[in-house]
Amino acid sequence: MKKIYLIINLFVLATLIACSSDTLDVDLDGAALPANVSALTTVTQDNTGKVTFIPKGDGATQYQINFGDGSPLSDFIPSGGNIVHTYKEGTYKSKIIAMNVNGKTTEADHDVVVSFKAPEHLVVTIESDLSVSKKVTVKATADFALFYEVYFGETGKPDPIKVNNGESVSYTYQEAGVYTVRVVSKSAAIKTTEYTAQVTAKLIVSPTASAPTPPNRQAADVISIYGSKYTNVAGTNYFPDWGQAGQGSSWAEFDLNGDKMLNYIKLSYQGIALADGVTIDVSSMEYLHMDVWTADLAKIETSLIKPGPDERPVVKDLTANQWTSIDIPISAFTSQNNFSVANLFQLKFVAKPTNGGTVFIDNIYFYKSPAVSVSLPFDFESSALTFAWGGFGNVNASVVANPNKTGLNVSDKVVKLEKKSGAETWAGASLDLETPFDANKGTKVKVTVWSPKVGADILYKMELSTSPKDGNGNPSVNFEAHATTTVANAWQVLTFDLSAAPNFNASIKYDRVILFPDFGVAGTGVDYYFDDIKQSN
Repeated sequence: MKKIYLIINLFVLATLIACSSDTLDVDLDGAALPANVSALTTVTQDNTGKVTFIPKGDGATQYQINFGDGSPLSDFIPSGGNIVHTYKEGTYKSKIIAMNVNGKTTEADHDVVVSFKAPEHLVVTIESDLSVSKKVTVKATADFALFYEVYFGETGKPDPIKVNNGESVSYTYQEAGVYTVRVVSKSAAIKTTEYTAQVTAKLIVSPTASAPTPPNRQAADVISIYGSKYTNVAGTNYFPDWGQAGQGSSWAEFDLNGDKMLNYIKLSYQGIALADGVTIDVSSMEYLHMDVWTADLAKIETSLIKPGPDERPVVKDLTANQWTSIDIPISAFTSQNNFSVANLFQLKFVAKPTNGGTVFIDNIYFYKSPAVSVSLPFDFESSALTFAWGGFGNVNASVVANPNKTGLNVSDKVVKLEKKSGAETWAGASLDLETPFDANKGTKVKVTVWSPKVGADILYKMELSTSPKDGNGNPSVNFEAHATTTVANAWQVLTFDLSAAPNFNASIKYDRVILFPDFGVAGTGVDYYFDDIKQSN
């Protein structure tokens, strides 16, 4: 182990008041190499060729510059520092050398253009961000230029931002509106080249992507109030009028390309009410979950309410322009004056500050960690689990009593896939896992199979259900493995070598198992049975 002993002087002690010793024993072996190494290079507009390097990089403590013109390597430059070098007119390939605390380095090439001609053919693009509120991105490129300056035109912010020629810079305005952006492209010449345009900093008032998909759960482990993943409490009113309209608030169900979510506009407070006479007992649950998107609200207060009414609030921070996933422990409510959550009939959301912004809310549900879950391995014997197989392509799937308790398999329950006459060649059935696949437990999967024929191709497939959809509407992250039956009308164990399957990635937490009986052959009205799906090495 490489170690360094640092003697701390009184000045450093003033900033490290938590330290109780003069000597720090620091392990440097694990220090990461510097990353994202680059440099901003500017040049004076006086035909002298004086270029200033301002190097930067993640994890770097100091830098050196190879100027690329045959001159010696620069002195060491501390993090946050700069160095000036005078060039003759020309184009040079410099090298930024970033060093971390244990002396290891990362290098990055950087072109330096020193021209005594004014920049020409200036091309500027200015774009308002489609997903981040009030954010604008500028990119400028010109012949003979080394860098450019951007004046974004916001009151009180007169200083420009300096950017390398051809690179982009983003800026977020305090307020939405129309601003005058001025770009000044600079070379080593006295003369500069400018471009001016008006840009609209747009207030993004709605999400452009869906909230994260909730995990698969057993029905007994979740009580859902709103969302498409689970079955919601029937008769729930998401927009009861408790007088919010009189405070300028309104509400709607927002539809994002078919994905619906609650939208509370200029939120003061808003309730969710269960059907008349309905209460829910969440005392066995561990958390309240919800996903919240906002462009302008700093915090949201959530209250659970029981008849009385009697309520308890919890306040959570929100991050603008992205989904904030919130999990509130039920204990955060019950710890407030012994509050009971055994008969809740309302929830309430309050803006902090009041009328402070608009929110979109999805996936509101109570949940607990499962005592048992649908996960590999499984054998369909558990009475505590529901194995929700879903058939497709004209296959019926169900868990049934073992019709042939002989030979290799004398278990009580198995899954039956009825491949009907005329079923698609790709017909099968899928099962969502509540605990994702873990390759550390083995990259082979054994399945006990009963087939009515020899030579049936059994396709075993796994998917990451939350991955982007392919052209057929199926998750794009998946793999397939094949095995062939060698006996008929009897149980046998088929082994699927996942490591040999195209597209298999051991780091992916696949969460869906799919079985295809007699893959590639149209259905003839026969049944296939499966049991004991488990991993091995």
